[in-house]
Amino acid sequence: MNLITITIIISRLAGLAFHRTHLLSALLCLEGIILSLFIALFSAAPVLLLAFSACEASAGLALLVASARTHGTDRLQSLNLLQC
Repeated sequence: MNLITITIIISRLAGLAFHRTHLLSALLCLEGIILSLFIALFSAAPVLLLAFSACEASAGLALLVASARTHGTDRLQSLNLLQC
């Protein structure tokens, strides 16, 4: 990995640390981390990584829509994940 990809990964991790209030922004930061890892590991293995990240993004978006419909918001502090 070169310096640019390490910088991108660190900036996405910092974005994840600062944007934890909304679920959608946290998922976007995680997707940025996955894409920067895809750029860093450009070989045959990242094709699998890209496929898994697409599945992760679709599952995360489905969970976001489901929680926004039931709770009315996507703010993480208003969601009680232990309650059914």
